[in-house]
Amino acid sequence: MNFWRILLVKCLLLLFPSVKCSVSNWIYMAVNESALLNITAAAGSIYDATWLRDRKRFLQIKDKKVKYYVNKDQCRCKVFLNGTLKIERVMKEDSGKYTVTVYEQDGKLKAEEDIMFIVQEPVPQPILTAECRNKTILVKCEAKQKTKDETFIIELTQEKNKKIQKNATSLDLTTQYSGMFRCVLKNQVSKKMAEKVIKCPGQLDFYLILSIAGGTIFFVIFVILVIYCIRKKKAERLENEDEEQMMQARQVDCEMVVRELPQPPCNPTPKQLRVQQRPLPQPQVQQQALPPRPRPRTPRTPNHPRERP
Repeated sequence: MNFWRILLVKCLLLLFPSVKCSVSNWIYMAVNESALLNITAAAGSIYDATWLRDRKRFLQIKDKKVKYYVNKDQCRCKVFLNGTLKIERVMKEDSGKYTVTVYEQDGKLKAEEDIMFIVQEPVPQPILTAECRNKTILVKCEAKQKTKDETFIIELTQEKNKKIQKNATSLDLTTQYSGMFRCVLKNQVSKKMAEKVIKCPGQLDFYLILSIAGGTIFFVIFVILVIYCIRKKKAERLENEDEEQMMQARQVDCEMVVRELPQPPCNPTPKQLRVQQRPLPQPQVQQQALPPRPRPRTPRTPNHPRERP
């Protein structure tokens, strides 16, 4: 029966090349989540749709009636009127190739699609360890695999250094520089990461040396600027003091000149004019009796001695 049906489908595909048939789609889902397998080629409600898992009949919806070919409780699934298959609380046993065929009411094939459905376990938390060996650092990223058929992708990154390995549970990286290391463990449904700063004693990191040198240069420039500012302020203060002294000396000279040569005001007030127009009172001179002047003495003629006859 299956042989004749497959043969019929192939003949219909040859006769009607316009029939929609899609390439296999890949769907990844984590354990205990719900999955929806949609029919992209058929929109709206359908009349007849049959789902197969690994070429075995799974369920069928026809004329809005659902028929299960497996145990409904073990299936944990249901189908909607548009043909969408929903699987609840998926397990790894639900993985496989799902095929859906859609027919119209007159028996004409409307669409056929293949879907690869894969259920994976979430990745565990990675473990990041390091070991110092002389001048090198051996960093190891490790993950404990739960099942044998589980595959991971491990990424170990240290700034510009990056190492990737697939289908492995551990990854090693050897470097000469300390710093931040990041270990990423992921698969198609989950991703976890571990970060750690690793430094070995007695080893100076390149960026640490650069930071120390930069800090020293900045400190020297700062000291030079401070000294320059102090000297500049001191020079400005001395210059201001000299100017003040010169101004004081000029002011003293001006005051001396003003004291020696008083000048009348340029614009006298009316009061000052009245004061100037008033005659100044003359002081009364008391005439005092002058003592009599001494008379000049007449000079006496000297007595010449008489000559004897």
